[in-house]
Amino acid sequence: MTLKLSGIALAVAFAFATAAQAQTPQTPAKRDAAEKPRTEQSTSSRKAKDMEEEQIEQQAKADKAKCDALKANAKDICMAEAKGKEKVAKAELDAKHADDKVKAERKVKETKAEAAYEVAKQKCDDQKGEAKDACAKQARVDRDRAKGKAEKTADAKQENRAATGSTAPDKPKKY
Repeated sequence: MTLKLSGIALAVAFAFATAAQAQTPQTPAKRDAAEKPRTEQSTSSRKAKDMEEEQIEQQAKADKAKCDALKANAKDICMAEAKGKEKVAKAELDAKHADDKVKAERKVKETKAEAAYEVAKQKCDDQKGEAKDACAKQARVDRDRAKGKAEKTADAKQENRAATGSTAPDKPKKY
């Protein structure tokens, strides 16, 4: 009985000692050396992302300015296209810098579907009566189909990753 009890006590002591050793603070030199490359890298990538985002916003302003010359529904269509283009570009930028590529790709596809839907809705406004209703319904169906396809693709990639045990990010495809 005492042998069992001392064996259990030894195992508990060993577990606590291991946990305590893992929690000991690093010396300042070691901590700075470990954090410095990540900080410099994240700062430079953050600056690059900010610059790209600024370019996207400048392009969006230019696209929207082109719409000012148009009138009525043509202007609405142009604005929907400009806003959709901006949203898609920002989603693609976020996907480029995201940790979870599968989730980011899904968001890009859903954003594209929403942008296409908004443009299609504006184009439907040119029509009247049943034709307008049918056009709007078709736009919704197309959007929902694209979102569903994006979801299924993302789920399949997640399952594929889980099945293979892979935790590495997906490699970009070369066309």
